[in-house]
Amino acid sequence: MSILRRRKGTETKKTSDSEPEYEEFKEKSNGLGSRRLRRRRRGSCVDGCCWFIGCICSIWWFLLFLYNAMPASFPQYVTEAITGPLPDPPGVKLAKEGLRAKHPVVFVPGIVTGGLELWEGHQCAEGLFRKRLWGGTFGELYKRPLCWVEHMSLDNETGLDPSGIRIRPVSGLVAADYFAPGYFVWAVLIANLARIGYEEKNMYMAAYDWRISFQNTEVRDQTLSRIKSNIELMVASSGGKKVVIIPHSMGVLYFLHFMKWVEAPAPMGGGGGSDWCAKHLKAVMNIGGPFLGVPKAVSGLFSAEAKDIAAARSMAPSFLDSEMFNFQTLQHVMRMTRTWDSTMSMIPKGGETIWGGLDWSPEEGYECNEKKPKNNSTQAAESDRTRNSVNATSVKYGRIISFGKHVADFHSSEIERIDFRDALKGKSHANSTCRDVWTEYHDMGIGGVKAVADYKVYTTGSVLDLLHFVAPKLMKRGSAHFSYGIADDLDDKKYEHYKYWSNPLETKLPNAPGMEIFSMYGVGIPTERAYVYKLSPAGDCYIPFQIDSSAEGGNENPCLKGGVFHVDGDETVPILSAGYMCVKGWRGKTRFNPSGIRTFVREYNHAPPANLLQGRGTQSGAHVDIMGNFALIEDIIRVAAGAAGEDLGGDQVYSGIFKWSERIKLKL
Repeated sequence: MSILRRRKGTETKKTSDSEPEYEEFKEKSNGLGSRRLRRRRRGSCVDGCCWFIGCICSIWWFLLFLYNAMPASFPQYVTEAITGPLPDPPGVKLAKEGLRAKHPVVFVPGIVTGGLELWEGHQCAEGLFRKRLWGGTFGELYKRPLCWVEHMSLDNETGLDPSGIRIRPVSGLVAADYFAPGYFVWAVLIANLARIGYEEKNMYMAAYDWRISFQNTEVRDQTLSRIKSNIELMVASSGGKKVVIIPHSMGVLYFLHFMKWVEAPAPMGGGGGSDWCAKHLKAVMNIGGPFLGVPKAVSGLFSAEAKDIAAARSMAPSFLDSEMFNFQTLQHVMRMTRTWDSTMSMIPKGGETIWGGLDWSPEEGYECNEKKPKNNSTQAAESDRTRNSVNATSVKYGRIISFGKHVADFHSSEIERIDFRDALKGKSHANSTCRDVWTEYHDMGIGGVKAVADYKVYTTGSVLDLLHFVAPKLMKRGSAHFSYGIADDLDDKKYEHYKYWSNPLETKLPNAPGMEIFSMYGVGIPTERAYVYKLSPAGDCYIPFQIDSSAEGGNENPCLKGGVFHVDGDETVPILSAGYMCVKGWRGKTRFNPSGIRTFVREYNHAPPANLLQGRGTQSGAHVDIMGNFALIEDIIRVAAGAAGEDLGGDQVYSGIFKWSERIKLKL
């Protein structure tokens, strides 16, 4: 057990390893510029922010164009002359085998991949009626960035539309076929399904406003009712053939919510009854599903960072969050994204039982530099891949946030911590001076910031308390719509509430024994699992914490790079989150799957493109690029054409998911 001291107001005084860093932080805070200087700086903030965001967007789109447009700019015979013969796309291959469209298909997009358009806005958005503010070219982002942030933000109290602003999801297949010009999401899968006879009458994009909470998509837009009606129509018009559902990323959680909503009685639910899923759904083929959440959701809410942002922040801090050039980009991003309630659906679920504690985690012994096997076998292959090595440094993945690299390495008994929960938050003058970039951190004061750092290390068991401490408004809204625990008794009436419906550990699968559930995801890519943090240099309008990108594990611990501990996954979702439920939590008849719905795990070993002519590749396991993976597309087409999971070969596993799942002691 670690040494944990209770904090009594502001009287507790403690000397620790982080004290010199804190003293430097305090001195900088006390040396802030005058109010007059801040007002003068603020005048140039908008111009500086516009210039910076415009440059970044222009460079990004230019590189994106080169990266994705090159393959299309060469005739196929030229490409084949350079790279060799290209394989037939899955749709062409399977059409030659005689496969034809059979079951209707519904796509459920994930967070940020669906287009959003303006229906009502303020004066600064004049001329943008029904123009995309999210997706497409993002032209308005760098033309009028602060206006764009204002319109993309939701009300901080209700989580719904601000006064005078209405942004709604784009409808139809075009809602998420391409995220941006040349950057496909669903387009490749749609095109291949069309090869065997699919068209818009038997394909449906279940677009929704991915910013708002799942239940609020029904309250505001009746989106869940529309999905229900469209599925019923597709079944009826296809002669009773059940639908194949294909959710991606956060869409996986959204459809979990839908399956409980459609069964539940009105007014909270859709009134479809307990047999609705059995009557209408053939299979749910989840792609890159964060069933149990993702650690990067924590870093995103805590400091508006992931590993790429942390790297950019370390290389050019003045451009992202310093007042030197008045850009304050991260502050704007944090203020906007903290109004998006959907982000809280991906906070890790199951606490220390699933994700590990201070001194253990299911992934213990994982080697970041080991070679992946070439075969498709399951438990036998994975035992070779996840063997414990005497030379490997054991990573304490259960510590999702550590303040200092040394803290991440110590045994818990060597860490002296002070409980932050009783700390008094100081008053900050930034409340009245930061205005457009004000975040809830500006209510904490120096005392509150120091209390967070003095706790030193956070597991998934304490990170919820941390988020409640640093972002109380955000978490108050989130607590009304999402839950992150493990149910003791699933027959308890409280689990009939919609806040539990997207947590697979607090709800039952539908009574549909003939349905199949697939978990399909990429492996072989370093994926964010835990973080090393430090205090940020102080300023008027700043985010006080940041990932310590100088923290490196070197040869002793290659899993630590740039302040981020990595594990196996698809670059976004660790395999523990993507695979556990289908490997163990739902496998066979369990309390979470009382009707015994058959589950299958299909992993796709990541192989990056060999050259630019291959674009994003046809064997990628990356979280979004996997949507163009030929093997995954072939699996989906075969099921849509009538195959079952066993016809695909059952499980296909390259990772240690079976071994890691056995280490999780969860009552099933």
